[in-house]
Amino acid sequence: MIRFALSMMLLCQAHGYAQLRPQPPCGKEPVPPYPALDNSPIIKFWSESEFGHDWRPPACTGWAEVGFSTLTTTVARFRYTSGEEGLLRHIGAISELAGMRYWSTTHQQWRTLIVDAYALTASQPPQRREDFTPDEMQQDKVLYLEQADNLSGKAIYRMHITEASPNRLVFDVENVSLVRYLFVTLFHPGDVQSVYFLDRESDNVWRYYSVARTGRNANGLTTGHQSSSINRAVAFYRSLVGIPTDQEPPAAR
Repeated sequence: MIRFALSMMLLCQAHGYAQLRPQPPCGKEPVPPYPALDNSPIIKFWSESEFGHDWRPPACTGWAEVGFSTLTTTVARFRYTSGEEGLLRHIGAISELAGMRYWSTTHQQWRTLIVDAYALTASQPPQRREDFTPDEMQQDKVLYLEQADNLSGKAIYRMHITEASPNRLVFDVENVSLVRYLFVTLFHPGDVQSVYFLDRESDNVWRYYSVARTGRNANGLTTGHQSSSINRAVAFYRSLVGIPTDQEPPAAR
C-alpha cells in the first residue's frame, strides 16, 4: 500500500509538471498566471526539456509549426488611461521603437536594443512611410515594418492585427526576411515570432500576455541565452506600457 501510494504521488506530480506549459488567455486560465497589479512582470524562459521537442503552440497564437529553440512568456498587469485607441496608437508608432534599451548580460550595462525602426508601405519593395494610425490598425489588418537589431542588423517583419475591440487587442509579429549577423544567417523567414494579448480588466487597468519564440531550425548561435531573452522581452513590455526601458533594476543580471 505504501509503495502504491508513493507511486501514485509521483505519477500525479509528473502529470502536473507535464501540464505546465505556456497558455495564453484564450478561453483558459493563463500559464503563468497574471501577477498582482503594480508587481513586476512574470517572465519565464521555457526549456524544451520541460514539455518535449514537439510542443504544439495553442491555436490562438496562429502558429502552425511545432517546437522551438527559445521560448519566453511575459505576463503582467499595468495601468493605462488612454484606452484601446491609445494602445493602438502606441503599437503603431513603429519609429518610437528606435533607441529601445535593454540590460546586456554580456557587457553588464544598458545598451541600445533597437537601433532603428520604421513602418513600410509593403514588404517588397521595402519603402518607408509614416507610423501607422489607429484607423489603419483594424482587425485582420496586415502591416509591415523594418527593424534594425543591435546584433542582427535589418530585417522586415509582418504585423497582423488578430483582434481589435475596446476590451481586447491581439496582434502577432514575425520576420518575413532573413535575419543575419555579419554574413551568417541566424533566422529564416518565420523563425522569429511573437504574439501579444492585451485585455482590459477595468477602466484603467489592462492585462498583458506575450509569447516570443524562435523556430527550432534557428541557428545554434541564438540558443541558450536565457538572461538575454528575458531582458529583451522586458524591454518590449516596458516600451509598450510606457516604462523607461532602461529603468533599474534589470530583470536578469
